[in-house]
Amino acid sequence: MIVESQLKVENASQRDVVPAGDYYMKVVKKGQTLRILDMEGNQAADTLFYNANDPAERYSAVDTIREQGNVYLTTGTKILSDQCNVMLEIVADTCGRHDTLGGACATESNTVRYAIEKKCMHACRDSWLLAVAENDQFGMDKRDITHNINFFMNVPITEEGGLTFEDGISAPGKYVELKAHMDVIVLMSNCPQLNNPCNAYNPTPVEMLIWD
Repeated sequence: MIVESQLKVENASQRDVVPAGDYYMKVVKKGQTLRILDMEGNQAADTLFYNANDPAERYSAVDTIREQGNVYLTTGTKILSDQCNVMLEIVADTCGRHDTLGGACATESNTVRYAIEKKCMHACRDSWLLAVAENDQFGMDKRDITHNINFFMNVPITEEGGLTFEDGISAPGKYVELKAHMDVIVLMSNCPQLNNPCNAYNPTPVEMLIWD
């Protein structure tokens, strides 16, 4: 559901531009609002969420999908943890829907989906692994990398129950806003994928904004 935000950019307490292929790993405090902004359109922001006070509790695709009765996320969606606690709620969305099923690119999927010589190209899983290695204050490692949300990504379900990766439905300046219901670690990989036509083979930056 399309809902525009009432927040003003000039009032944001934090603003970070994340280049394609880079990661973002910060804590959003309970009550704060996070905006993920698709700066140039059709860019995928592969995102994981963790309880900042106990990272063993993290976003659960299964519980979120079951409780919402929908595989797509949009305004009004409550993002649940694997303990069925509400982590965040989408309070504004100008894109319309976001993917929960497509997963993240990895060296293995690069090989399967594209070609053997693509294996060593950058992938979101590599960005997450670098993030947890460079931010040891969170006490996380590769075992904490789980299923993710693909903000702005268009992954329709076929009549046979399969998945297809289609051209994006986002555009320059589209965004999604989430209000934190607990202190949350946000781990986002701004997808570096060069082999997918959804972004015209041109990964672009996203901006992360936080309001207190």
